[in-house]
Amino acid sequence: MSLPEFIPGQRWISNTEPELGLGIIVKYESRRVTISFPAAAEERVYSANNAPLSRVRYHVGDKVFDHDDLPYRVTGVEELKGFIIYICEDLLGETVNLPELELNSAVHFSSPKDRLLAGQVDKHSRYKLRYQTLKNWGGWQQSQARGLLGPRVQLLPHQLYIANEVGQRHAPRVLLADEVGLGKTIEAGLVIHQQLLTGRANRVLIVVPESLVHQWLVEMLRRFNLSFTILDEDRCEALEESNDGQNPFESAQCIICSLDLLEYSETRFAQAEEAAWDMLVVDEAHHLEWTPEASSPAYDRIEAIARKSAGLLLLTATPEQLGVESHFARLRLLDPDRYPDLEKFQEEEEGYAPINHLIQQLMSESGASTLQQSAELQEQLRETIGEEALSALLQELKDAEGEDTREIIFKAVKSLLDRHGTGRVLFRNTRHAVRGFPDRQLTSWPLEAPEAYASFTSDDVMTFLQPERALGADWIAQDSRIPWLLDWLKSRRTEKTLIICAQAETAMDLEVHLNLRGGVRSAVFHEGLSLLERDRAGAYFADQIEGAQVLVCSEIGSEGRNFQFAKNLVFFDLPLNPDLLEQRIGRLDRIGQQHDVEIHVPYYENSAQEVLLRWYHEGMHAFERPFAAGQKVYQQFADELHDCLMTHKQDELNALLGKTREFSDAMVKALQEGRDPLLELNSCHPDTANKVIEAIEGHEFDYDLESYLEKIFDIYGVEHEAQSDDAIILRPGDHMHSAHFPALPEDGMTATFERQTALARDDIHYLTWEHPMTTGVMEMILESEFGNTSVCTLKLPPIQPGTLLLEAIYRLRCPAPKALQVERFVGQVVERAVVDSLGNDLGHVLQVEHLDQLGEKVPRRNAQDLVRHTRDQLEVMLDKAQEKVLPRQDALIEGAIKEMQSRANAEIARMEALAKVNPNIRQEEVEHIRAQAEKLETALRKSQLQLEAVRVAVAT
Repeated sequence: MSLPEFIPGQRWISNTEPELGLGIIVKYESRRVTISFPAAAEERVYSANNAPLSRVRYHVGDKVFDHDDLPYRVTGVEELKGFIIYICEDLLGETVNLPELELNSAVHFSSPKDRLLAGQVDKHSRYKLRYQTLKNWGGWQQSQARGLLGPRVQLLPHQLYIANEVGQRHAPRVLLADEVGLGKTIEAGLVIHQQLLTGRANRVLIVVPESLVHQWLVEMLRRFNLSFTILDEDRCEALEESNDGQNPFESAQCIICSLDLLEYSETRFAQAEEAAWDMLVVDEAHHLEWTPEASSPAYDRIEAIARKSAGLLLLTATPEQLGVESHFARLRLLDPDRYPDLEKFQEEEEGYAPINHLIQQLMSESGASTLQQSAELQEQLRETIGEEALSALLQELKDAEGEDTREIIFKAVKSLLDRHGTGRVLFRNTRHAVRGFPDRQLTSWPLEAPEAYASFTSDDVMTFLQPERALGADWIAQDSRIPWLLDWLKSRRTEKTLIICAQAETAMDLEVHLNLRGGVRSAVFHEGLSLLERDRAGAYFADQIEGAQVLVCSEIGSEGRNFQFAKNLVFFDLPLNPDLLEQRIGRLDRIGQQHDVEIHVPYYENSAQEVLLRWYHEGMHAFERPFAAGQKVYQQFADELHDCLMTHKQDELNALLGKTREFSDAMVKALQEGRDPLLELNSCHPDTANKVIEAIEGHEFDYDLESYLEKIFDIYGVEHEAQSDDAIILRPGDHMHSAHFPALPEDGMTATFERQTALARDDIHYLTWEHPMTTGVMEMILESEFGNTSVCTLKLPPIQPGTLLLEAIYRLRCPAPKALQVERFVGQVVERAVVDSLGNDLGHVLQVEHLDQLGEKVPRRNAQDLVRHTRDQLEVMLDKAQEKVLPRQDALIEGAIKEMQSRANAEIARMEALAKVNPNIRQEEVEHIRAQAEKLETALRKSQLQLEAVRVAVAT
């Protein structure tokens, strides 16, 4: 093939770097061509025989610009000694000769039509990938599970029900009050993720106790790929200094701070209140104290910020259990207008007792038959749901005689649940209802106290609870817990064991001894390590084949991490705080634990350790069961307990154990009586939850993410190799086609497509359809010219060789704010036309799959020659394709509007019906749906079918 004629002064464009604009041939010698790109101030040198360049030729009717950015319309084209001169018409209608050298260099071909006619043709593989991306993007945008596909979580019905129910609301204001271990943080994260991903929220403030700040940071990043900024006093001062006093709370969209920062700094509180938040999230909300007479400073400050925040999530495991006042205090934060008065609230709550009783009767095994036979029960139901609804219910039961009536009864129960006062703003699931939790088994190990410990004196009780503090620097050589631990670990070599102690120094010393002196495969995990170092330790412990047998954790180092794959938990010491005791056990006692949790406590006989062990075990039964009110018990007996810890007097200890047991049992009874079965029924509807899970699993099954991303990695030059059967290693390649690949660190990453692997290994990325890498690369493809033109050959007997075919892909685009989520209605609207040179429509005969499978790639130079010689013909064919597609546009738009209105009207009707029986339905929510529907209709009417990609095929 002859080489193209390169003449200095000609205008060419780079096929591989079209963003450089129009280039000028500077030099051509020794089969090398030098080209300058003035718009980008760049210069390139290519080998002439494979230079990725296309000659720029405009045609009659094209619009061009000169150096001064003045526009012209081409009316004629002349060529003189290899140079092109354009005969143009300016804005005044006068004729102007414009040599190609005077063309504006800052030109960029991006539309499929312009690129094709300019000879910029992509590989066939890129075209196919663009079309697949279109389909994948639309499928994700319209998925019922959008916002729930990406998080690294188990598919647990109670969590996903709450996330689906709350996450789709406008500015949700709810209290998440599941019992300990059921995953309130995960529920909150799912809601936040869904709100941010769908544009319902943009700015989020999370306020937590100081000790949980980093736990929340890690949880948001690891599970939800959400990057939050931590603000403390030092960080705030640094931001103010570097940004001329700018409000630190406006320095990022998503922020985490401690409650202490807002409570003890008037300045930081004022700044947080001033910043606009779409959602405020408060963990451990029961610490916010309020009574009708007074409220704590922390409560007042959260209340002030909550009033100005559109959405509010409060998290607490003890809503009603700490008393009706405490429960009411949380609710008035959510909606002070709805809950202005405590006495009125108490009266209202008492009024729900008959509904509760009614539901219990209906949900009994004989509920359907009892309802049909009991005039008294029918009368009670008639007073609640009305004569018409009751008659319809009885008729349904009669028609279903002999069949399963559970669904019919549940409809009636649902109607009653809708009337529950706090059922829409308060969600509470219990271990009893969720199930799936392991049993706990305590084994205590009495040991002889070292002589140095027995003779030690101090006024600090913690010195006796953590003996290493009393024994000194060589404590390991003296401590009888050490030989016991080594012997015990040798008998459990095949089992994973988590060891927790209070101090980081203790954890480090202990792990070194176990590893070097005891030959135990071990790792250490404490607050002094970086997040990366903690990840490595956690991953080493999680590895079931070659991983550590033992992980030694400090108190703070173990926060926020779940190790439910381990079955043994060793308390090297006991915390004085019952909440910390429960937090330690909670590392293993979680949903997903496959074994009973075996808790082992070595202790010195006749010591403070034994006293505390007996108080927890015999007084509170704290090891065998979760106990939400442990801190209240501790506050009740703190002084007496402290005395017993220091004196070890058996009579006083026995008396304390008796009083603690009596008080704890009363607390358990009060907690049980304080339960609201009605509320628990309303906190998870299994059928609805299962539909959400089916939607998640269905999307994962229908759209093969792994094979899709592998194609992208290959095309973009991302190196990928298998680390194991279910994990891959990704690295930037030496010949990356893009300087930046979304969410890929410079040093690479390890990832998995398997949910279970991701749950077991926090150290690797979980690639999903909502991972930033996936969404980022889909946006990168669809918002660029990637693959939007292609030329191929096609061998198909019915089509005469030499026939020219053109496939045009159109997408219905609707410019609108992200919060409107127009993609729900137009995301998958992709139209297609296939025409031949005579304008015949062959779309119904030649499907995309036919062209994908039968199309053969064409060398770029050949493809460019083909386009150059058939340019006029291709322009006509593009016009014909548009003529075939445009008449469908109005029908597509009307269909999208009809679907939108149908959904909106159904939701408005549902909300208005609920509002009649439940005052927690805010009129603001109903009005928001109406306003959104109006904005959506306005936006959808502006939709247009736009050419997305074009493929030329030549029959052979």
